[in-house]
Amino acid sequence: MEERGKIYLVATPIGNLSDMSPRAVATLREADLIAAEDTRNTIKLLNHFEIRTHMTSYHEYNRTEKAYELVRRAEQGETIAVVTDAGMPAISDPGEVLVRFALDAGIEVTIVPGPCAAVSALAVSGQPTGRFVFEAFLPQDKKERRVRLEALRDETRTMILYEAPHRLARTLAELAEVLGRQRQLSLVRELTKKHEEVQRGSFSHFLQRYADEAGRAEIRGEYVLVIAGKSEAELRAEEAEAFADLTPAEHVAWYESQGFDRKEAMKKAAKDRGISRRELYHMLL
Repeated sequence: MEERGKIYLVATPIGNLSDMSPRAVATLREADLIAAEDTRNTIKLLNHFEIRTHMTSYHEYNRTEKAYELVRRAEQGETIAVVTDAGMPAISDPGEVLVRFALDAGIEVTIVPGPCAAVSALAVSGQPTGRFVFEAFLPQDKKERRVRLEALRDETRTMILYEAPHRLARTLAELAEVLGRQRQLSLVRELTKKHEEVQRGSFSHFLQRYADEAGRAEIRGEYVLVIAGKSEAELRAEEAEAFADLTPAEHVAWYESQGFDRKEAMKKAAKDRGISRRELYHMLL
């Protein structure tokens, strides 16, 4: 029985070529084939490290049919190295499809770790890092975009998004409308490069900064937006406001309608109102 090949996901530098690991170089040299998001970009990397391995393009527009082809080649014993234009393949990248197909076919997939723009930006952002959610690029379809934005409205984890420079101002305005102009965020661009920059402030600050022509001219390079999640204090204030128009009895009845028993409904309603359960009980008499 012919021995099966393997698929390697190989992280590549997001800017500084010195971040290329020796293991990544060795893996690309020893592979039978490199599947690259854009061969025109990857050839520069390969030339720098004197890697002569044959390449094939694997991108958003051929991700399904090419994934089947790459899996077939791995089944025949070839070693496939997958790279994206920069950073970690399969993260906001068509490599995600290849990984799924390979695993379904019983092909081993392994990782050669390295740079990732999202995690790197989070680390230097100054925003909370214990819990975060990665949203990549927002959809361009208006309806899908609105649904995604609304889903972020009550997110308490730090949010990480990618955005292109020509869409940054629009995205900042839309996020400010949903999350509030005073929400804090960090704009990170050109990571690991000469002009690496981390800007911190509120949506209001950035909207004002990029409002005029001079400010818009500063928008260059791909951006990572690292946005603070909604605080617990904000959530409690909004909940209190939502229940403000209910009488104590209506408040308890609302929780009962959600399936809570009388005792638990009273406990929750009292907490919402910032009073003790005993006080609420007397209000209900």
